Amino acid sequence: MILVVKRAVRGEGEYKMAVAKQEGDEFVVAFKKGENGLANAMRRIVLDEVPTFAIEEVEVVANQSPLYNEVLALRLGLVPLVTDLKSYNLRRDCSCGGVGCALCEVKMSLKKEGEGTVYSGEIKSEDPKIVPSDKEIPITKLFGSSCVEVNLKALLGRGREHAKWAPGHAFLREGAKEEVNLVIEPFGQLSGKEIFNSALDILLGKVKELEEAL
Repeated sequence: MILVVKRAVRGEGEYKMAVAKQEGDEFVVAFKKGENGLANAMRRIVLDEVPTFAIEEVEVVANQSPLYNEVLALRLGLVPLVTDLKSYNLRRDCSCGGVGCALCEVKMSLKKEGEGTVYSGEIKSEDPKIVPSDKEIPITKLFGSSCVEVNLKALLGRGREHAKWAPGHAFLREGAKEEVNLVIEPFGQLSGKEIFNSALDILLGKVKELEEAL
């Protein structure tokens, strides 16, 4: 994939800025010589501003596991959730005014009784598209006839608010011919390409705001 964007300066047309490709689990974007600042800006946007889903609200109905309610809620919040950015809004930007509706939150639940490990794959979601990206993450253990039951709400958020919303690792690595590579390692909520495209949209939005303000 060759990335073509317009320069922020008016009248300079379009130019090829970077080439992106998938390398195993990594999505690598090779920026041309002299674009180090832009590569770092994209890295920061990936980490801080690309939204993803995470469990934010936990209502404990029953918890007979060894974990305190707060620890159970923390572990649930750190489960990466497959994210659909086209169908949902950040709650603060939603037409509901932040009250919460089907356009900005997803209701989930977890219920299990009997001895054994409780896994992330046992979380049930009202939206089959918004589910744990890894079904084998252990949440807690149950012993004997004990049980756990929780009602959950997943919301879109950004990594700058809490690390649970970060879409993945992002770092810079030296490339060939004095290029600098932006390397994205997704956590599973979005693909590397989706993360990069979302970050690019955010960057271009910031550029547009700046141009309009000048």
